[in-house]
Amino acid sequence: MLVRYSAFLCVGLFRGALAALYNNTAGLVKLEYDFVIHLAGTAGNVIANRLSANHNVSVLLVEAGVNDTGISELQIPLLAARNAFFDPSLLWNYNTTSQTALNGRVISYQRGRLLGGCSSINLMYYTRGSRDDFNRFANVTGDSGWSWSSIFPYMLKVENFTAPVDHHDTSGQFDPSLHGDRGPLLPTLPGFPSPLDQRLLATTEEDSGRFPFNLDMNSGDTIGIGWVQSTSGNGVRSSSATAYLHPILDRPNLDLLVDTQATRVLQTGSRHGIPILRGVELANGVSGPRVTVHARHEVILSAGAVNTPQLLLLSGIGNRHDLAALGIPALVHSPGVGQNLQDHPLLSSSWSVNANDTLDAGSRNATLYGELLEQWDTSRTGPLVDTGGNLIAWLRLPSVFSGSEDPSAGPTSAHVELIPSNEWNSFSGEPMPESGSYVSVVTGVISPASRGSVTLSSANPFDPPAIDPGLFTNDLDVAVMVEAIRTSYALLATGPWKDLAARPYGLLADATTDAGLAQYVRNSTTSFWHPTGTAKMGTATDDTAVLDSKLRVKGAEGLRVVDASVFPFITASHPQAPIYAIAERAADLILSQLYEQVGEH
Repeated sequence: MLVRYSAFLCVGLFRGALAALYNNTAGLVKLEYDFVIHLAGTAGNVIANRLSANHNVSVLLVEAGVNDTGISELQIPLLAARNAFFDPSLLWNYNTTSQTALNGRVISYQRGRLLGGCSSINLMYYTRGSRDDFNRFANVTGDSGWSWSSIFPYMLKVENFTAPVDHHDTSGQFDPSLHGDRGPLLPTLPGFPSPLDQRLLATTEEDSGRFPFNLDMNSGDTIGIGWVQSTSGNGVRSSSATAYLHPILDRPNLDLLVDTQATRVLQTGSRHGIPILRGVELANGVSGPRVTVHARHEVILSAGAVNTPQLLLLSGIGNRHDLAALGIPALVHSPGVGQNLQDHPLLSSSWSVNANDTLDAGSRNATLYGELLEQWDTSRTGPLVDTGGNLIAWLRLPSVFSGSEDPSAGPTSAHVELIPSNEWNSFSGEPMPESGSYVSVVTGVISPASRGSVTLSSANPFDPPAIDPGLFTNDLDVAVMVEAIRTSYALLATGPWKDLAARPYGLLADATTDAGLAQYVRNSTTSFWHPTGTAKMGTATDDTAVLDSKLRVKGAEGLRVVDASVFPFITASHPQAPIYAIAERAADLILSQLYEQVGEH
């Protein structure tokens, strides 16, 4: 059972000390703002914070879900993976379509439905991506503002890099010159040692060719084994809600509306035949009344790579032929909406080991588990302050791509990620054994070649969209995942690991041939839940690009998108750090345009 150690903040109308905070549309006092932002997720809270810092700018921030305050199972780093995806009240509760390349399986596709969005439920890994990732963004958009050197100051702006909770000497674990110390978000290094730490470091010395050491994977060159950076400063989750939103709820020019969903973006006029889209239709539920709010300047969609394309399509922005089939009038013919979905496939494999210091005992022993919870609750120390793996690997596998186009952005971008953890770990539903000790390695295809889509299942905004991540629809990704498993075997066979006598366990143990490994991959892989790219930015002449390089919807006025859907290519990283940086730059773009318009008048 999930335990909540304090109640949600009362949600109602407050004046004076707090901004107006509403839990339904009926209480709204104003129906017009300078900016309307939907939703209050990773990017949306950044935009709300930066825009409302100007007291002359009024902002309405809309969130479909609940307040994140006081939900303890989301705040404890090590428990995030075990708890965050199992409370339906905090999630959109989506599933994919049947995945042909996963042998017809339908997989859970969870997205956060609360303040902070996915930054409030993710696994907290803080990885910026590579220099080549962002330079590719700049190249495909024709906008040098997205290059690594241009976006790097925004990466610094995000951070207040925080000492680990155990205050150990972090020399040789990261490069302080690459990190910010004045931002709102609290990235940090691991705060509790793992028995795997020294084994992994020793591996980088024994086999530096295959497993090189990387001092700081956020330097722009990601390749190698390095210390994890995570958004768990002071032993607690740091999300866009805790970092960017809660500290500014005293601003009188910011209104927050929760438990409310946008159903459409509405046309409010036209200019030279171009529709002006500054209206948003809101509802508290499928049977609730529709209320329209207006933005004097812009509507900003920050609903993520699933919900943003859904809302665009519901609003008549998409492929006109597909919209007509659902009876939705087309306002903007934009065939790229909902296409280009990219995600990272995830596979967790376990090996039984000769060890008595894994975390499996805590998982089976309720008394020990309670003691660890008590330690975290009283001092924010102990094993629960970390995310499950203190060092991770980003590796390139060039031999896999012989004769095929390499889908990665370049030599500083990885093909695969390996996350070793000192415990049994399964995302595929394989049950935990009742006894024994285990080491697991999560493998991910980080530069995938496969593509999927998000489309409407109906014209009802409260029906879930059809989500097809297209995992492994390109066979190249299967070959990469198989090679990632082989690389895990190679890691565990190096000298520093030999005393563990690691033996493959469960379904992995049965995969003894090339064909068997490929079947294991198709039968057991799920998603990293990293959807991106469904409303991508691009050049004016790119018909598949939904947005221009300033993140404005092409063919419309007054509507902008700021979230993971804008990525033209998925980054070779966990996406939260790139999203924060993109949102920081987007806020500057929005404010710059606002000041230009004010100057013109």
